[in-house]
Amino acid sequence: MKKDEIIQRARKTLGIHDLNPMQQALAADNGRETILLAPTGSGKTLAFDIPLLLSIRQGAQGPQAVILAPSRELVVQIAAVTRPLALPMRVVPLYGGHSMTDETRSLEASPAIIVATPGRLLDHANRGTVDLSRVKTLVIDEYDKQLELGFHDQMRRLVRKMTAVNRMILTSATPLEEIPDWLKLRSPRVHDFTERNVAPQGHLDYYEMHSPSPDKLDSLKSLLASFPADKRSIVFVNHRESAERVHQALTKAGFHAALYHGALDQLQREIAVDRLNNGSAPVLVATDLAARGLDIADVDAIIHYHLPLQSETFTHRNGRTARQGADGEVYIITSDKDDRPQWLDEGITYRSVGDLPAAGRCPQTPRLTTLYFNAGRREKISRGDIAGYLIHKGQLAPDEVGVITVKDHCALAAVPRDKVMSLVATLQPHRLKNQRVRVSEL
Repeated sequence: MKKDEIIQRARKTLGIHDLNPMQQALAADNGRETILLAPTGSGKTLAFDIPLLLSIRQGAQGPQAVILAPSRELVVQIAAVTRPLALPMRVVPLYGGHSMTDETRSLEASPAIIVATPGRLLDHANRGTVDLSRVKTLVIDEYDKQLELGFHDQMRRLVRKMTAVNRMILTSATPLEEIPDWLKLRSPRVHDFTERNVAPQGHLDYYEMHSPSPDKLDSLKSLLASFPADKRSIVFVNHRESAERVHQALTKAGFHAALYHGALDQLQREIAVDRLNNGSAPVLVATDLAARGLDIADVDAIIHYHLPLQSETFTHRNGRTARQGADGEVYIITSDKDDRPQWLDEGITYRSVGDLPAAGRCPQTPRLTTLYFNAGRREKISRGDIAGYLIHKGQLAPDEVGVITVKDHCALAAVPRDKVMSLVATLQPHRLKNQRVRVSEL
């Protein structure tokens, strides 16, 4: 592929106008060893995609490039960015919780690029369902996070299987203290964007809300009830059990909220993020698993229901908002029983949230809701198929169809909430691409 073609596709599919300085630096780097130091949300996926795609040769047999990522969510996000840039070459994501049968079938079609968690890719390599001996380009994304999660040995074993690698790119949010011998890096070129704004940073306003009770639910409800219906927020808690309790309380009170934590399966977590992104569930209750590596667009507010235990966690949580030049708000809810760390006040001036509605006030209802289809990519269903189905069979106007997301065996579409009941009834007798599908509201 040619560089201009990749950039043109990025403009069309990612909605960017020009490459930022970091992306320009990687596009011009034709070295064999590269280390990119950059924060989350800075556009680093496109940055390493450009040199990776320039190295791909159409028609070659076997995987030519591998991208290792520390989490399922990040694998899905990277694959979604890379896939339209790489066409007609195939991009296959591999991660735990995904169907091993589906993944094996995808590998049989000889993808050019594999995006995977280390453990899942090593599992395939050991089973013999993938041959890594022809891989030329290796990207290890969020290398610092992978070490933190204990993937050191799995990455080492994978690198030993990739005997033909002649281009390696490591990304990290923090400077690397040491590089292991098994990576065999001799003189890597380091691009350090940790101290520079590679994309315009929006302004953050900080607010503090005092809860008269150690149980902060009433304070949280009052705060959320003061928000407009389309204001997207993430409520961070410190434990899974707390996430379940807060989510249940908000839902019972009439808030349209989604839930995100590590005990949920992968599809449940993906759908929660999709509902936040498409505007049908403007509140996401989450543990710190959602603080890094998620593709969440246009988050307006971060709410610290529980104070974070570390300053780095506070930074990562807040990094979910004020991205790509947008402004954002950060709220901390405190009580007299909170052990307030000193770093929470360093360099920050908190405003008061002022008068809020009572906790019992009914929250505003978002305009959109989400339809669930029990067929997806594996059933040969595309976003265009879903849009046509909703317009031609469901009688929606084109501008009434919101964000559509297609997964392996299901699809989601945002539609007007006030039309959803009649829409489901209207669609019921009609086939989608000659298939019987079940359509329901989430």
